[in-house]
Amino acid sequence: MRTGLYRSHPRHLELSPSTREWTLIYDGDCAFCRRCVALLERWDRRGRVRAVPFQAEDALVGLPSIPRAALHQAIHLVAPDGAVLAGAAPAPAILRLVPGGTPLAWVFAVPGVPRVAGAVYRVVARNRHRLGCGSATCARGR
Repeated sequence: MRTGLYRSHPRHLELSPSTREWTLIYDGDCAFCRRCVALLERWDRRGRVRAVPFQAEDALVGLPSIPRAALHQAIHLVAPDGAVLAGAAPAPAILRLVPGGTPLAWVFAVPGVPRVAGAVYRVVARNRHRLGCGSATCARGR
């Protein structure tokens, strides 16, 4: 499965302060994923991104429907307008939301960087069982 954009281009996502929230959906059974989310939560001192494991189905109510197989393969970021980004594609939006991240987000405007980031994401995702994942998905080497 190709990860990336579901509904709209990341440059068009609403980044202004809003009462609606950004939601990062991740594999809560994966220890590697939980460590990454913990790092994001420490960086996100303003609480702009709500992280929820896809296993917490009650927390997904009201969000766009994403196939379970896709949730096993990649993180997904749901924007306030309902757009869904997956894999490495959410990185620029997340970086613009956290303190000091905007300069890093600009790196993704360099031609070729999103493609390379996507390739790196896919390699890491396929090998998270080697990074201390511990989930059944990781044990299968997906």
